[in-house]
Amino acid sequence: MRKNWPGFVLLFFAAACAPLDAIPTQYPFPVTQIPFFTTDTPAPPSPTGTPIILLPTETPTPGLPPLITDTPSPLPPVKWWEVYFTDPLTINDPNNPAGSIEEKLISFIDNAQTSIHIASFEFNLPRVAQALVEAHNRGVDVRWVTDDENGLDLDDQPNRGQFAVLTGAGIEVRDDAGRSALMHNKFWIFDKQIVWTGSTNITVNGIYKQNNNVLVIRSTEIAFIFEREWEEMWAAQLGPRAPSTVGNQWAILDGTPIQVLFSAEDHAVSNLIALVNDAQTSIRFLAFSFTDYPLAQAMIDRAAAGVDVQGVFEKFGSNGIRSELKTFWCAQVPVRQDGNVSFLHDKIIIVDNSIVVTGSLNYSSNADESNEENVVIMDNAEIAALYLLEFEKLWNQARDPDPAEFLCQ
Repeated sequence: MRKNWPGFVLLFFAAACAPLDAIPTQYPFPVTQIPFFTTDTPAPPSPTGTPIILLPTETPTPGLPPLITDTPSPLPPVKWWEVYFTDPLTINDPNNPAGSIEEKLISFIDNAQTSIHIASFEFNLPRVAQALVEAHNRGVDVRWVTDDENGLDLDDQPNRGQFAVLTGAGIEVRDDAGRSALMHNKFWIFDKQIVWTGSTNITVNGIYKQNNNVLVIRSTEIAFIFEREWEEMWAAQLGPRAPSTVGNQWAILDGTPIQVLFSAEDHAVSNLIALVNDAQTSIRFLAFSFTDYPLAQAMIDRAAAGVDVQGVFEKFGSNGIRSELKTFWCAQVPVRQDGNVSFLHDKIIIVDNSIVVTGSLNYSSNADESNEENVVIMDNAEIAALYLLEFEKLWNQARDPDPAEFLCQ
């Protein structure tokens, strides 16, 4: 576990001066300006780690000796995090959701008690729509923010119509107010306690054909951060002029520092560059779209300094002139193009076998400066190990670029 974050500290001391808007309430825990764990930073109170389990007791009858009973076994603690990956090679039949991310999402929907607030780019899964209607019918507050072009505007296309199912049942759906930029988030908030995020669109392709990941965080602190962002979008506070509270967007859960960033107001890519600049031993990345030269150059500079850097690009987009695949290749940094017959859609960076970056943000100027996006950064070796296994799997399925495609000068 890292104890010092010099790049982040400087950035967040500056960012913490941003005004705290009134949506939705004041922060429910003390705020400091340092986002990651350091020896002089107190952890927020009431971390959502191992829950306190209250066991039933029996009152003995007066005048009789106390009852002697076996000590009940406590229930196993619930982890505050879960990680899922799509598996297009084996779980690829949308008619059979067993073991899929769709099945897991429906389970969260079915267990929601009070609210399901969604910010998700596109949608075409009838089973998920039906689960949301059933949640709404039992009194759960279900509301969805989506993109216009890739959300509501596509709802009359073949194999779509799921937003109409929701609105027909009385569930309100709003888009991003006709902006040309994208509402590209993929996050769900359940009961203001659980956040579901990552790269996975709630579509047949996103779950059954593409390589994607989901991160689930059980934490009222993290849920509050996402809920506040969701409320901004619901109120049409969108784009770079939306209020930033980046200095408050962090928590420490069971010793794991977690930082949340939102585009465009939080300048997410600059924060990722600071993180990369601090890498000591290794950087791994999986990228659907990687066109940001400063981030690429930061990784290449760390490779030149002896850091082990490897990455997998999505094969179709990386053949374009704006892709940074050529930049890495000509710098002799090991990179490959994915081997998925559909495509790789992840947006993941893993630093020093401990720090994981995931979310909806592609590594591009549009994503950083215009879109509605989210990024989660956490320092947890156990979580990183799972992402590294996924990286190695996809690296082994990928192929080296064709050298004839590049003219390095």
